[in-house]
Order: sequence, then C-alpha cells, then structure tokens
Amino acid sequence: MSMIFFACVVRVRDGLPLSASTDFHFNQDFLECRKRLKVLSSILAQYPSRGTAKGRDLSIHFLSSGDIACMAICSSTYSTVMAFCFLEELQWEFAASYDITSIGLASRPYAFLEFDNIIQKVKCRFNSANRSQMKDSWEKIEEELKFQPPVQLKLEDTELMNGMANGGHADVHVEVVPTYRMQRVTPLGILSLVLNIMCGALNLIRGVHLADYSFQEDHEGIGNVIAFFLPFLACIFQCYLYLFYSSARKVKTFVLLFSVCLCNIYLYGLRNLWQIAFHIGVASLSSYQILTRQLMEKQPDCGV
Repeated sequence: MSMIFFACVVRVRDGLPLSASTDFHFNQDFLECRKRLKVLSSILAQYPSRGTAKGRDLSIHFLSSGDIACMAICSSTYSTVMAFCFLEELQWEFAASYDITSIGLASRPYAFLEFDNIIQKVKCRFNSANRSQMKDSWEKIEEELKFQPPVQLKLEDTELMNGMANGGHADVHVEVVPTYRMQRVTPLGILSLVLNIMCGALNLIRGVHLADYSFQEDHEGIGNVIAFFLPFLACIFQCYLYLFYSSARKVKTFVLLFSVCLCNIYLYGLRNLWQIAFHIGVASLSSYQILTRQLMEKQPDCGV
C-alpha cells in the first residue's frame, strides 16, 4: 500500500528526536528502517536540506530547515513529491508552534510530545489525499525538486551509514537552508519601513554631526551621540524584524521600542516635543507591524 508509515521531527545538530507520530508497525522491515532513520538523523548536518534514502519496500525522506528536520518513512511506491509536500507542512506547523530558543534548549528526547497529535492528523490527511486535491502545492514542490533534486542515498547500505555516523563520510555537501516565509508585506508595512528608514537617516546624520563636534570641543556630549546612534541601529533592526523571520520576535520588538523611547526622551532639548513624538510614533507603528506580520499560513491545498 502506498502511504506514509511514520514521521518525526528531529534537531539537526545532534539528531535529538523532538516529536514523532504514534508507531503501530512492528514488522522486521519497518523496525530495521527505523534504526536506519535514527542513524541518518544524527548526520543530517552533512547533507543538503532535502534528501531521500531509497529502499526496496520502504524509503526515508527528510527536509531540514535551520536546526529542525522533518523525516518520514513511506512505502517506496509513495510519491516523492507528495512526501515532500507532507514534510513541508509539518515544518510550517512546527515552526509556528515553537521558537528556535525552546528547540535549542531541549535536553530530553520527545520534549514536544504534544506535537505528536498534529503529526498524526497531517499524516492521516496525506494518506487519504491525491494529486488533484493539492494541485498548487504539488506543482510548487515538483518545480523545486526539478531545480534542486534531493540527495539520493541507498537505504540498504548499512555499512556506509554506520561509517557516516562515525565521521567517515567524506563527501560533505553544504548549502544554505531556506528561511521561513512571512505573510505578504502590507501597504501600511511599507509605510512603516519608509518612515523607519527616514528616522534612521535623521538619527545617523544628527549623530555624525554631533560626534564630529563632541570629539573636537565638547567631550561631555558623547552621551547625546550614543543617544542618536542607538535609535539609528534600532530602526535598522526594526526593518529587519519586519521583513524576516526571527525567534523571540516579540521580546526583540519591545526591547527596540523601549530603546527608541528612552533615547528620544534623553535627547529632550536637542529635539522638541513634536520631533520626539514623531520618532516614538514611527517606532510604535513599526513595532505593531512586526507583531502583526506572522509566518505565512500554509496553503489550503497543501493541508489537503
């Protein structure tokens, strides 16, 4: 039968299992495949982000991104495109549920046990799906696999796998893993970026001019120079947080907003109340845009 038998999420750097589907298969071939999956999970850092280990009856597919990898054991007749659609959905679900910090701090196997139910539900949906139900996602993944085919391994080559686990794998292929995709940029988001860049430029110009004067004549004005440069850096990081995914975004956003507010209050006298209100208002708008722009929802047809 063409289906997904098992799926799990592991940490790439050490192969620590973070979550897995419930396992009801006990035949010898499947148990042997589970052993090989465990070995492969410990060396995923040596491979590109996508890979397939083909066997006679069973195959292992894996998809890694950052410090997490989703792996699946499927029947060899199961579509490779469908398998990677399944793994991509698991990746998005897991990334939306847990941040990089909690993943990095996990110290025991299956630390995210509650995610098992999600794996099981997604697995069941894909086992009853067909190509027509997920046309857009199928075409997207198919195109990606044509452009960048998954690395191919042989599941039966136990000796080679053991050698790689012991550091004997010489052909190391490294590539940049994909970043998490965010929701589309909104017109208000574009406005916040433009205003942020403008505020950053104003802070930089004032800071450079004041620094030139302070270093030559007024050494006590160094604090004001710092108070101009810190908001400049905060503006740059706010733009970055809005455009790209980052762990602990909420904490970083509030720290940057607090920095901008504190520095502008410190600059009272060099700036009037209207200028201070403008800079704090722009920082507040940018913070709101960062917090409301989330990871892109999975496509409806990818959810089957």
